[in-house]
Amino acid sequence: MIKIGVINVSDRASAGIYEDIPGKAVVELLKEYLISDFEVVYAVIPDEQALLEQTMCQMADEAEACLIVTTGGTGPALRDVTPEATEAVCQKMMPGFGELMRQVSLQYVPTAILSRQTAGIRGKSLIINLPGKPKAIRQCLEAVFPAIPYCIDLIGGPFLVCNDANMKAFRPPVS
Repeated sequence: MIKIGVINVSDRASAGIYEDIPGKAVVELLKEYLISDFEVVYAVIPDEQALLEQTMCQMADEAEACLIVTTGGTGPALRDVTPEATEAVCQKMMPGFGELMRQVSLQYVPTAILSRQTAGIRGKSLIINLPGKPKAIRQCLEAVFPAIPYCIDLIGGPFLVCNDANMKAFRPPVS
């Protein structure tokens, strides 16, 4: 079974102060984009770097999630530590994901330059940091998702099949 991790990094959602809308938004988008059956490994945690690192490692190493998507904690605020945690647990960084997400976000808000989203690879898992607002989550995930299935192919993960009506994955033609 294909496993995909979703981590909402939010002090307030993890404390029950408000509903976990960002994580649920990611799951709904994944269901929209993928035909492949997958199981979601889910967590809502506070902005604590050590806990986030532990959660990402558990999802990658023990649950064997091929994709781990985080929401929140990517801004400049003192407690925003998602990119630092991602960099700490990944063997390879994939800066193009963050570059594209910022480029897309700048079409909507000038404050996109404050975002520090990134992505990286831990073993056979691709970890991607998304912003915390559902509208921005859709904009960013829509921009980078075409490259995700092929990236997962390249790192030895499962073959993800997209619903072409909603999302077209790019894989180079085999010659």
